[in-house]
Amino acid sequence: MNRKSEITRNLDEVKEKISVAADHEVVLIAVTKSFPASDVEILSELGIKNFGENRDAEGVEKSQVVAGTWHFQGQIQSNKLKSITSWASVIHSLDDLRHFELIEKYAPHPLSIFLQVSLDGAHHRGGAGIKDLYTLATAIENSSKHSLLGIMAVPPLSVPTLSAYEQLQQIHMDFKKEFPGAPALSAGMSGDYEMAISHGATHVRIGSSILGSRSPQR
Repeated sequence: MNRKSEITRNLDEVKEKISVAADHEVVLIAVTKSFPASDVEILSELGIKNFGENRDAEGVEKSQVVAGTWHFQGQIQSNKLKSITSWASVIHSLDDLRHFELIEKYAPHPLSIFLQVSLDGAHHRGGAGIKDLYTLATAIENSSKHSLLGIMAVPPLSVPTLSAYEQLQQIHMDFKKEFPGAPALSAGMSGDYEMAISHGATHVRIGSSILGSRSPQR
């Protein structure tokens, strides 16, 4: 089986599972971390328009090769933000007001932003607490340039996945009441995207289920 046939088969399976799990619109983001630009080109040929990267250097490289909506979903480093905002259209992992201030300073174009919420209080792994989440949301809503899409989370390993999604669903419902203009939820990866969708995810970030296990030989 050639590479395009392999990706086509995997992508069709993922799309079918999403359609079964969802009773609302879901945006599929193909995560291309560690895979070559040639795979991104195949995905583009197959109709994928949303691509996700965790690493700035890969985002810079691949976004120059393949047009589309590029999403940055890795943990943010202050010294990378000028570069990240040059190629990304959507940020999934904002959890620090200081980082938003740098986005306001550096971003050459308007960004759509998800705020990452922590589900276990371990903020060093990424994610804001509820109080900081709402402060950040207010700051973005007051921006004349950038827009708030909603919230994002990654279920922590220390919490059962179902419990994490039940917690996230409640956080999301409360957040939408306070910020009705930002109803989106970015959650779910290859191992749990169906569960994430059933708990309200509107954006899923899927890599290995489409592109296979990551290998340095690729």
